[in-house]
Amino acid sequence: MSAEASTPLPVPLFQVNWRAAVRLRAGHPWVYRSDLLDPAAPTPRGAMVHLADERGKLLGSALSSSSSQIALRMLDFQSRLSEADLVLLLRQRIQQAIAYRKRFVHGTNAFRLVFSEADQLPGLIIDRYADVLTFHVLTQAMDRADVRDAVIDSLIASFDAELPSINIVERAEPRIRELEELEPVESRLVVGEKTFTPVVMNGLTFQVEALAGQKTGAFLDQRENYVAAAKYAYGEALDVFCYQGGFALHLGRVCDSLIGVDISRAALEQAEANAAANQSQLRCGEIEWLEANAFDLLKDYAASGKQYDTIVLDPPAFAKNRRSLDKALSGYKEINLRALKMLRPGGILVTNSCSHHISEVEFLGVLAEAAVDAGKTLKVLERRTQALDHPILLAVPETHYLKCVICTTT
Repeated sequence: MSAEASTPLPVPLFQVNWRAAVRLRAGHPWVYRSDLLDPAAPTPRGAMVHLADERGKLLGSALSSSSSQIALRMLDFQSRLSEADLVLLLRQRIQQAIAYRKRFVHGTNAFRLVFSEADQLPGLIIDRYADVLTFHVLTQAMDRADVRDAVIDSLIASFDAELPSINIVERAEPRIRELEELEPVESRLVVGEKTFTPVVMNGLTFQVEALAGQKTGAFLDQRENYVAAAKYAYGEALDVFCYQGGFALHLGRVCDSLIGVDISRAALEQAEANAAANQSQLRCGEIEWLEANAFDLLKDYAASGKQYDTIVLDPPAFAKNRRSLDKALSGYKEINLRALKMLRPGGILVTNSCSHHISEVEFLGVLAEAAVDAGKTLKVLERRTQALDHPILLAVPETHYLKCVICTTT
């Protein structure tokens, strides 16, 4: 190979407008296509690029997308990184992310290992379910063959001494891959032999199939909120949007009776299996699982005068983008209004929003409006967010997506 052929290609430089420069210097890692001084300039596919302000002063290094409206995602706010630096930096940051979890996450073998921008690895999600590890790529750069190989090698190296066997699953979300113009792939096992495993969460056992279910197999971000909800829950309980029974099983240890509601039959079948595995811990005895549309059920139950001591609302994200914000706020108000009408005096409402487009202030405002319309006075017991394995960066409000409010009526 000639010397010329082995010479690394120069890293492209993009300049951004002053508004973007201010945002980047404040620590926000996204550069939108409209932020570029030349918005029509093509950005390379999944490559390392350098950024500068209008005066040419370096702002750092980023990973590019040729298709996304988020054209560049910052990887470093100071250095001029090369393509050769990417794999080494990725390995280092995966180790740093794992070290953070070892320090702050306890009492479970199911947790998020890497949370994209929150761990300075934009476009990469990694979760652990006992001896099954899953990864999910969201961007062109993280879909590169050399990056994928580095992720897999890093996970094997990190857990080889700890786990007798390592199984690694890649989760694929067709819609995201389409938006990033990535080749369609199916979720698949890439290392090992198993994708199904039991995990322990707060002393309860849950069965996880890493190739199925929402997100990367289960919801991990509510783990600490399950415990908080159980501190206050009592009596007759209703868990709406219960999915595979996360809140329900925790409430089942302290409540006298419990109904879990979800529209997904598959989710309810898994919830029932999870309940059976923990039957000896359930004070409520058998949990009643109902397959139903939550909006219709809440409307019917409220109209018929049903009453409960504890109600949990944990819906999917209603606001997928800013355009759907008004409709989402209306949806949150409706379900909370119905629930409040069914809540007995002194009852406990555990209500959640995982829409990052809706701020905590907006969510609390909707809850306050629902309380007024229901003729109830609410006292907030706790305002909570996602578990510690989903860290929040103060400079990146998008990393703060989960709002959990526990309150009581008077």
